Amino acid sequence: MRELLSLFFRQYSLPTLATIAVGYLLGSINFSIIITKLYIRKDIRDFGSGNAGATNVLRSVGTVPALFTFAGDFAKQVASILLGRLIFTAMLSQTTANMDIILHYAAYLAGISCFLGHIYPVFFRFRGGKGVTTAAALMALIDWRVFLIELIVFLIVMLFTRIVSLGSVLCGILYPITTFCIAYFVDYRKVIYTSDAPYTLTYVIVATCLSALIGIIMVIKHRANITRILNGTEKPISFKR
Repeated sequence: MRELLSLFFRQYSLPTLATIAVGYLLGSINFSIIITKLYIRKDIRDFGSGNAGATNVLRSVGTVPALFTFAGDFAKQVASILLGRLIFTAMLSQTTANMDIILHYAAYLAGISCFLGHIYPVFFRFRGGKGVTTAAALMALIDWRVFLIELIVFLIVMLFTRIVSLGSVLCGILYPITTFCIAYFVDYRKVIYTSDAPYTLTYVIVATCLSALIGIIMVIKHRANITRILNGTEKPISFKR
């Protein structure tokens, strides 16, 4: 254990800290607040649910600023993950470890940091959104298969209920389940048949736990919505402006 800790601090501590910092700072750039202030000169957190996210922008300001908000929040997560991978690639160019696995970990590290930055933005007094868009971008970049399953679930819920929060909560609950099923039954099982398959059981466990962390945070951030859903008072989304 001491040797493993020593190896981590020698090789991985600097890229880890750099990736966390970059991801969190990018995540703290909250586009719902910025775009709303540009669009109506007011803070989106003073309207509707008080949440600094695309759904509240759609309800309180309009479709166009909501689309810009979604695009900005999605893009910052993409940038975070790409930069996180770049940081690890540049700083660990001499390592003999499996870079495929390391870059997956780097993506999770950057993605979660951006996700938390969006929810608790340092630039906006730590009052941000619920992280749904950044979580979706994280899913898309880390494993498109998981993202596709989550997207289908979300679209089915929206088709029948038009309640964004219900789709978001269900996707948060399903995220660690879909991650485990894909990582274990599809990727890890290749080890049995392909000797050079990069995925290990450790990766399956770590990926599932990190996905569970994201899912739990998503559910916790939607606890007020869950109460309204159970009470039948949660409003469906509409596209009027």
